[in-house]
Amino acid sequence: MDTDLIFSSRRSPVVCLHGCVASSQPLATNIGLDILKRGGNAADAAVAIAAALAVTEPFSTGPGGDAFCLFYNGNTEEIRGINGSGRSARAQTLDFLEGCGYTAEAPPLPSDALNVTVPGAPACWCDTIQLFGSHKLSLQEVLSGPTELAEVGFPVAEVTAHHWAKGVAALRDAGKELGGDLLIDGHTPKCGQVFRNPNLAQTLKELGECGKPAFYQGRVAKAIVDIINQNGGVMTLDDLSRHDSEVISPISTEYKGVRLWEPPPNSQGLTALLLLNILENFPLKAAGHNSSDYIHTLVEAVRLAVADALRYLGDPDHVTIPLETLLDKSYSHQRAQRISMGRTMKEVEPGPTTGSDTVYFCVIDSEGNACSFVNSNYMSFGSGLVPKDCGFSLQNRGACFSLHRDHVNCVAGGKRPYHTIIPALLTVSATKSQKPRLLAALGVMGGFMQPQGHVQVLLNMLEFGMNPQQALDAPRVYVHYDPKTHQWLVNLEEGIDQEVAEELRRRGHKVSWPITGHQRAQFGRGQIITVGDWWNPSVNQADHPSRVLWAGSDPRADGCAQGY
Repeated sequence: MDTDLIFSSRRSPVVCLHGCVASSQPLATNIGLDILKRGGNAADAAVAIAAALAVTEPFSTGPGGDAFCLFYNGNTEEIRGINGSGRSARAQTLDFLEGCGYTAEAPPLPSDALNVTVPGAPACWCDTIQLFGSHKLSLQEVLSGPTELAEVGFPVAEVTAHHWAKGVAALRDAGKELGGDLLIDGHTPKCGQVFRNPNLAQTLKELGECGKPAFYQGRVAKAIVDIINQNGGVMTLDDLSRHDSEVISPISTEYKGVRLWEPPPNSQGLTALLLLNILENFPLKAAGHNSSDYIHTLVEAVRLAVADALRYLGDPDHVTIPLETLLDKSYSHQRAQRISMGRTMKEVEPGPTTGSDTVYFCVIDSEGNACSFVNSNYMSFGSGLVPKDCGFSLQNRGACFSLHRDHVNCVAGGKRPYHTIIPALLTVSATKSQKPRLLAALGVMGGFMQPQGHVQVLLNMLEFGMNPQQALDAPRVYVHYDPKTHQWLVNLEEGIDQEVAEELRRRGHKVSWPITGHQRAQFGRGQIITVGDWWNPSVNQADHPSRVLWAGSDPRADGCAQGY
């Protein structure tokens, strides 16, 4: 199939042999590649990239946020991961919030200090190095590049400058002022302006030298608690010192001979798997890429998957989640029968959803290891609270909690909220005698867009033969629920035909078309690295070498993929 007829790709895919890195910032990509060249593996490089992105993209990510990773061991062919999401303050119970006058209908504002959960990213970075790293480089060596980047400074990229300014403006509209560490003389940096963050450099230096205690105890911990308590929060030093990552076994589902792996709850990786299971019941390739039938089916499947996820998904330490039932193929077949091709469904109402600022990146090294990694502040700059002399803002992930007392995701002390960030891996479906063989590391950041993005770029490759760069370039669809109007909204990116938008409206969808310019950020920013060109229908994989790495980086960001 000639994919150029479907969508004209703006870039060529990166092809290489010995290792590959893809992220939303070229400087971060280069730092990760340098780690590989110095003998580090995919996990080492991923942590270096995470820290570098904290420097170059502080509205999206940083030590004040959370992180998740999935790691494919090229030697054992096993997949494990780390849930690096933090918990709410132990004193932050529903009774406490209700006593403060908050209700399910009137919760704390998103940037409120009460929405700051314990930052899980620094522990996740340390644990990723310890559990999955090469042990040829120390944590201090892994963080040396990002530390230098923060000390010396860097010229701010174009898309980055836009989102930096937009995030600060949103905070000011909410009556909050971002800490001076993340501004230049009180202003956001312009494109091309050099930005330095010596306080973040010191935080990264201390983390590299002393590990987790440097963050969760001592100077940084005290600064975190001070800024939260000064703004009405209730986090304590004990809340921080108690934090630890969770080693996880990913959940997965099979789709036409491949298996998609996602983090388990409290992550929304379940949503991507539910969505893929529902879509398996429809002839997507025959419908045609981004046709009215294809997008209608996708939209209706997203509604069903999101409704299920928001009903059942929470912290498994606090609630029982029926994963086996939800991921059973018979359940998805039953759900798929609700979809009518001629008209939208009625009465599919999940809870409220909001946007997010996050970074996704991936690495595959020369030994066949892969690290799929995501790091996030949730909304832009999170709470906007910047601990004194630390160089980063604190996330507002607690805004994802429900204040409905009987909801599985109801706020409670020491609880992890419904979490949007999800890294993914793709393998050949394993048999009893054969372990899963790696096909790709992939992800699309962007709040509740993430599972939709995972599935759309995956189907672009599996069903329509696109290479990784084309799969990321292709116009996307974003489906979300507006709690104010109680309507499902369908946003279509530029490049999707007007006739398709009009047909979707005729079927009952509330469509916005075309979404252009910087508004395209709502469709997420993805990265993909594949092992071989298995997505190419004209290639006989049995006769074709599979060790060539193919990579793409999302044109909606400033980043790139690089290999060596």
